[in-house]
Amino acid sequence: MNLTKDEVEEIAKSIDVDYASLMTFISVESGGVGFAKDTKKIVIQFEPSWFKRYTKERDQHDKKLWEVVDANKVEGQANEWKAFNAAYAINPKSALLSTSIGLMQVMGFNYSACGYTSVNAMWDDFKTGEYAQVNGAASFIKSNPRLHKALKSKDWAKVAYYYNGSNYRINNYDVKLKQAYIKYTN
Repeated sequence: MNLTKDEVEEIAKSIDVDYASLMTFISVESGGVGFAKDTKKIVIQFEPSWFKRYTKERDQHDKKLWEVVDANKVEGQANEWKAFNAAYAINPKSALLSTSIGLMQVMGFNYSACGYTSVNAMWDDFKTGEYAQVNGAASFIKSNPRLHKALKSKDWAKVAYYYNGSNYRINNYDVKLKQAYIKYTN
């Protein structure tokens, strides 16, 4: 991660949470990486299920592109970008909306809650650096009163639920958050 402790503290203070809580969130959500070391591209997770919700024109495009989109699972960055690029060739805006990006892995469809006027503006800003990624994610956290309250009170199960949905237990997301918080407070 290229962010300094002072920068994380500044962003944390702007949303009235402590440094350790925000670092916990950053580290568990992304492993502390906003850009791939080998390609320098922003880290993404393309979500085919969301793309299908936004894209109704399946029959109007090359079947090979759809095969790439449909085959995507949680994989390495090369495969994520391959699936994203296929989706982008089908419907650029839907691809941007359907992909989580950067250090905090915020979904593109949350651009407004992150303080942006368009999904393109969010992507453009997040590509400028990890500070922009965490700052945008902080705006997202603050825009969701339940998530914000859970983070402030360190209720990791509720943080996990409000950020990742009801299936957070499958990957012990709440447990990982709790363990990471202990690391950042020691």
